[in-house]
Amino acid sequence: MALTVMWLYLLPGSWPSAVSVALAYCLSLGVAFVAHRTLVFRVRGHVLRDFVRFVAVNSGGLVLNMAGLQLAVDVLGCPKIPATVVVMGLVAVGSFFGHRYYSFRRSPEAAS
Repeated sequence: MALTVMWLYLLPGSWPSAVSVALAYCLSLGVAFVAHRTLVFRVRGHVLRDFVRFVAVNSGGLVLNMAGLQLAVDVLGCPKIPATVVVMGLVAVGSFFGHRYYSFRRSPEAAS
């Protein structure tokens, strides 16, 4: 979220707000994967499968964030920072469940 806000301020005002989301996504993908895998879901094994699934869930979140921010800021005229917090917060909740039940899902016998 902080990277998105940073890009909102650094990019020229003529650029679509959604570009800030895409740039932040690109910069944070690797760190987010490691943090989710080790700190949030604490899983082992299946690194490549987990990464591909993580990217799939995050890509859906990226599209929702870009569309939501574009709609809120550039179409509805909402203030950038509050709109960013609300849109990204809602998408983050959805992404958590996507990661829990898809990206880092383990079968019951693998969890033992």
